[in-house]
Amino acid sequence: MEVINKIGRRKTSVARIYFQSGNGTIKVNNKSLDVYFPSDILQTIVKQPLNLVQEAGNYDIKVNVNGGGSKGQAEAVRLAISRALIEVNPEHRPPLKKEGFLTRDPRMVERKKPGRRKARRAFQFSKR
Repeated sequence: MEVINKIGRRKTSVARIYFQSGNGTIKVNNKSLDVYFPSDILQTIVKQPLNLVQEAGNYDIKVNVNGGGSKGQAEAVRLAISRALIEVNPEHRPPLKKEGFLTRDPRMVERKKPGRRKARRAFQFSKR
């Protein structure tokens, strides 16, 4: 099997993965998964699509991820892995779609506007 290259995004995080058959190692920015994401919750988020379609341990995944925070990065990696699994086997699409792993979450921080303290918050009004 050749290397599959996919991109996942979440908030300002961008994850590019290189997906190929192997023995189940996941490297994130040249570190092992449990070193880069020490939290069990974030490791679970990354592995969710593989566990859902019973493909955990069948593929080697190399991830380059940057931008955003750790949760956004984990969810960006999850989206990229889900997209790669569909390219490997189109039958994986219905269960992944049902769980919402194929939806690119578009929510981002709204930009700060001029004349305001934050995006929508006005400066404190003083009558006198």
